[in-house]
Amino acid sequence: MLEFVEYAAKAQHKATVIWLHGLGDSGNGFLPIAPELDLPDSLGVRFVFPHAPVQPVTVNGGMEMRAWYDIKSMDLENRADETGVRESAAAVAQLIEQEIAAGIPADKIILAGFSQGGVISLHLAPRLSHTLAGVMALSTYMCAPQKLSAEAAQPALNIFMAHGSHDPVVPMQAGRTAYDALVNQGYEVSWQDYPMEHQVCIEELKAIRAWLISRLS
Repeated sequence: MLEFVEYAAKAQHKATVIWLHGLGDSGNGFLPIAPELDLPDSLGVRFVFPHAPVQPVTVNGGMEMRAWYDIKSMDLENRADETGVRESAAAVAQLIEQEIAAGIPADKIILAGFSQGGVISLHLAPRLSHTLAGVMALSTYMCAPQKLSAEAAQPALNIFMAHGSHDPVVPMQAGRTAYDALVNQGYEVSWQDYPMEHQVCIEELKAIRAWLISRLS
């Protein structure tokens, strides 16, 4: 089971947001965003921020760091190591099963991810047997989009996507390619872009807050 840090629900625990960090970060990186979002106490939202395993990353000279998968090339079509993506997706699926076993229904669970974490979220949610409340994919792209149609288990999914128009790490076009694949699958996908780099901005947080409230109310 993945280790994680959490931000407890203010009232009775009714919903969970599982938020996956980017390359080289940890669950602690996004932990401060939970109180900033200031969600209504009545929603009973608990935030779970898992830590990716520590592993060598090829493009960083084999340096060991927290990563959801290895990056062997900066070429976007080959950037995500598919085997590693599938292994991390399976580990995150265990966290989702744990929440369901604790009494939180799948339609009160949001799977969120930034950058590498977003790759895992977009890979896992369509392939789950459970229909989640939604997916939040920030400054990210998709692993093996050509396999989505054959592997998708979900007929319907609500997805919030946001990207920086000046992102030098994951070009916005990579996010749009993922968006197109998801829309072609018939999913309900919203797109937001902001004049920023590989980061999260205040305007984006406001949009995230509104979307979370709409999905978990």
